Amino acid sequence: MKNKIKETNRTYDWIYNLSNTHFEKLFNSFINDPNSVDISVKNFFKNKKLKFQTILSNKLNKIKKNNKKTTEIQSVKATNNLNQEISILKYYYRKNGHKYASINPLKNYEKISSSKNNLRNLNIYDENTKQNYFSKKFFSEKDLIKLKKIIFKLKKIYCGNIGFEYMHIDKSEEKEWIQKKIESKKGDYSKSINSRIKILKHLVEAETLEKYLSSKFPGSKRFSLEGAESLIPLLKETINCSFKKKITHIILGMAHRGRLNVLVNILGKNINNLIKQFSNKFIFKKGSGDVKYHMGYSSYIKKEKEIINILLSYNPSHLEIVNPVISGITRAYIDYNSEKIKNKALPISIHGDASFVGQGVIQETLNMSQTRGYKIGGTLHIIINNQIGFTTSNYKDARSTKYCTDIAKMINSPIFHVNADDPEAIIFVTKLAIEFREKFKKDIFIDLFCYRRHGHNEADDPSVTQPIMYKKIKKHKTVCNIFSNLLKKMNNITEKQITEIQNRYRKNLIDNNVIKNKIDKSNFTNNNFMYKNLDLEKDIYSKIIDKNFLKKILNKISKIPCDFKIHDRVNKIYKDRYCMSTEKKLLDWGAAENLAYAILIYFGIKCRLSGQDIKRGTFFHRHSVIYDQKNGLNYIPLYEIDKNKRNFFIFNSVLSEESVLAFEYGYSTINIQGLNIWEAQFGDFVNGAQVVIDQFITSGEEKWGIKSSLIMLLPHGYDGQGPEHSSGRIERFLQLCSNNNVKICIPSSPSQIYHLLINQVFCKIKKPLIIFSPKSLLRHQSAKSDLNELIQEKFKLIIDEIDNLDFKKIKKIIFCYGKVYYDLLYMRRTFKKNYICIIRIEQLYPFPKKEIKNILKKYSLIKNFVWCQEEPKNQGGWYYIYNNFKKLLFDINLLSYEGRQSSPSTAAGHAYIHKKEQIRFLKAALDIN
Repeated sequence: MKNKIKETNRTYDWIYNLSNTHFEKLFNSFINDPNSVDISVKNFFKNKKLKFQTILSNKLNKIKKNNKKTTEIQSVKATNNLNQEISILKYYYRKNGHKYASINPLKNYEKISSSKNNLRNLNIYDENTKQNYFSKKFFSEKDLIKLKKIIFKLKKIYCGNIGFEYMHIDKSEEKEWIQKKIESKKGDYSKSINSRIKILKHLVEAETLEKYLSSKFPGSKRFSLEGAESLIPLLKETINCSFKKKITHIILGMAHRGRLNVLVNILGKNINNLIKQFSNKFIFKKGSGDVKYHMGYSSYIKKEKEIINILLSYNPSHLEIVNPVISGITRAYIDYNSEKIKNKALPISIHGDASFVGQGVIQETLNMSQTRGYKIGGTLHIIINNQIGFTTSNYKDARSTKYCTDIAKMINSPIFHVNADDPEAIIFVTKLAIEFREKFKKDIFIDLFCYRRHGHNEADDPSVTQPIMYKKIKKHKTVCNIFSNLLKKMNNITEKQITEIQNRYRKNLIDNNVIKNKIDKSNFTNNNFMYKNLDLEKDIYSKIIDKNFLKKILNKISKIPCDFKIHDRVNKIYKDRYCMSTEKKLLDWGAAENLAYAILIYFGIKCRLSGQDIKRGTFFHRHSVIYDQKNGLNYIPLYEIDKNKRNFFIFNSVLSEESVLAFEYGYSTINIQGLNIWEAQFGDFVNGAQVVIDQFITSGEEKWGIKSSLIMLLPHGYDGQGPEHSSGRIERFLQLCSNNNVKICIPSSPSQIYHLLINQVFCKIKKPLIIFSPKSLLRHQSAKSDLNELIQEKFKLIIDEIDNLDFKKIKKIIFCYGKVYYDLLYMRRTFKKNYICIIRIEQLYPFPKKEIKNILKKYSLIKNFVWCQEEPKNQGGWYYIYNNFKKLLFDINLLSYEGRQSSPSTAAGHAYIHKKEQIRFLKAALDIN
């Protein structure tokens, strides 16, 4: 108890230094009105462990023992008050120093108010600056130092060429770690002579390459790095730190600014290949190809015994969309090599300032960065802050925040603003960033404050819209020039040595020897990443056509532990699945789907599923994860197959389409031999990710040769739920189909979805698969499958008439897909229109031409064909079907349309109108008056 009192006494030491009279007066004020005193005083007197008598006794004994005079006591009081103000001063610099830092190489921003005024606001006056203060706690000083020196040190640390933003972070541990790292350097980031010369070499490389390309191809678009050449030493240092941290994979995503420089000077791309692209002599061996500043690359860099694979991801001009893609790539590396590569993959996102704050995908990506399904141990973000976005440079037009990086505060990450003209400061923040990321597994941001020497591209004249800025830039020396002059001034290097460095680089450039420790390996390809030995297919297929084997697996994933309190509705679903495993009931959609996952997991195939409601399923059918109704704990029956929990991953995603789908696309390019599914809540919502579909999923292989086996599940069907809950926009996907780039299927039975999922893994030709999945059919009594259909059959591209109709009486054939088939079938049976044959097309693309030809041949005497669909005429599959049937029917006029009339909206907003429309076209298709 005595120790506790003593410790508390130290905490409130300034109260003990008050005069006895002042002490009693303060205590009386507290007794009369606790709220009348400062909160610290209030807490002091409220402490039950401290009795007033003890406090007063300690107070009087201390005064008596020291025999202090009144003037001395007052002096102590004044000093302690000053000490408190100094603590506030330090907090002030730590929190606000970045606002006063010299981070802008163009010095456009107005300097902050004078430090003297700031001191006065803190009640620190000129006369105080001469007093001594023991600051060991803050600066490791052994002796007393003057306040003036403390202020000088704080300015040097927090108001130099680095602006540190970290006081917004919630966790004290992270703040204190950063604070210690920063303040231990005391604002001095100078390196050794050898390190400085190495930095200069990297700056020479960056600058010389740009000049080389400019002189060889004047006016050509290259989106140069000029003004931000410090990016190259920054990335070189990142690679160097990565070797020390045993990182094995660096996954890099960036837009076009500086990309060519990074390709040559970081990844070691052959300059001759780049020149061919500039000269329009480079011809892609396959596909349409892409412009040079969108191309990706892969290199292996060796240092001693360590090897790092650096992957620069391909990306389109749609700014920032590549960020969730590289996050997905990184997660795939982690999941595939959980033991070997844990925390050994480093994602780096290089942004532009305007796009970083302007594009919503940044917020989406940051939001999911710490979630369970999408965390990747933190991303190193580098913002090439050239203070202009195309022709917009006034921040009042570009954003509503002080910095372009303010959005990063949403995830409590530190931000380091650094002047791009100070390479040594850049090296310091790079090391600090890598260390922080490794320790705390969080995103970290380097705001590389620079400028853009030319226009948005080299053919653009920026002085038209930014005359003042570009007058400054024209006069401003390059960072290479600034740094070389500094080294010459410090006698670290001579002009002759600088010239030698330049000449040596030019020679290496021509000799294609820029990266000396590069290992020659094949270019960026994902054709043979994981399961290289798929000869086990024979063994797999021999088992999955064994009924007993399937029954055993289904039985295993349909049992729930006895002590698990399951929801009544879910309990019924699992009881039904158990009956299905014993063939007492036919398979429904959820059972067939989960069985497919179980089969793949059993054979060691990695399966990843994500979506906003994927664990349960938007329409309550999947229930791959179930929840105890007593304690909320979950249970995953599929883990009964995957005991080590290494092959099945299922995650409810954040409420986002664009970033999550982009993440899954990136994941699928690595998980090329596994199963990778993204499910939309409703198919309608997929248009929120249209850029991912257009620029990656449907065209990635054509442009870049990058394969993907991603499956998109898009719930589609007209059930009267209105315009935003009916259509997955089949027509848009069909419009994007060409050169066998994707598969588009609309399975209508449990056996069909089972075969689709199994085939996607074992098919030799890897393509994205878009499945328009059902909603009401999930529990439709006619949409069931016998277990034998899983064994004896394969996925059917089309399904012929299933009723035993009199072939000779057939006069009409209706082609359709999806849910409308069951509506047609029910109505035909009800009205006994047995002269009409109904045929389902289960795969729209690639179009099953051969199978349709066989059908037409079978019904060669028929002259009446109908295409029936639920969607409006200008949507859905009608125009696609019409164009394909033109090549198959000798007279296209034999094919007519029945469905909803053309509409700018996907569906009616009222259930009554929906039902009326549905009955009208169903009757018309079936000749019902």
